[in-house]
Amino acid sequence: MKKDIHPKNYRPVVFEDLNNGFKFLTRSTVATEDTVKWEDGKEYPLVKVHITSTSHPFFTGEERIVDIEGRVDKFKARAEAAAKAREARMHAAKKVQARHAAKVEKETAKKSAK
Repeated sequence: MKKDIHPKNYRPVVFEDLNNGFKFLTRSTVATEDTVKWEDGKEYPLVKVHITSTSHPFFTGEERIVDIEGRVDKFKARAEAAAKAREARMHAAKKVQARHAAKVEKETAKKSAK
C-alpha cells in the first residue's frame, strides 16, 4: 500500500439524512460550512446527505421511489430538448439539401438552354 496518500485531518462530523432526519456522528475530512449542536452539547460540522442506510431501500427492505430535486423531471426535459434540437438540425439539413438541389437544377437548366 502506498504511504501518505490518505488525509490526516480527520475530525468529528455529523451527517444528516434529509429523507428521515436521522443524524449520526463520525469522523471525516469533508469540508462544510454548516454546523449543528450534537447530543453531547458540542457543536460539530454538519453534512446533509440524501440517502443513508436508514433510508436506502436495500437496507430498509422497502421499495420506494426517491426523486430528490426533480432529477427525473430534469432528465425528461433534457431528453425532450435533445429531440427538438435533433429535429431542428434535420430540418435545417433538408433545407440545405433542397437549396443545393435547386441550384444544381438551375445550373443544369442554363446549360441545356445554351
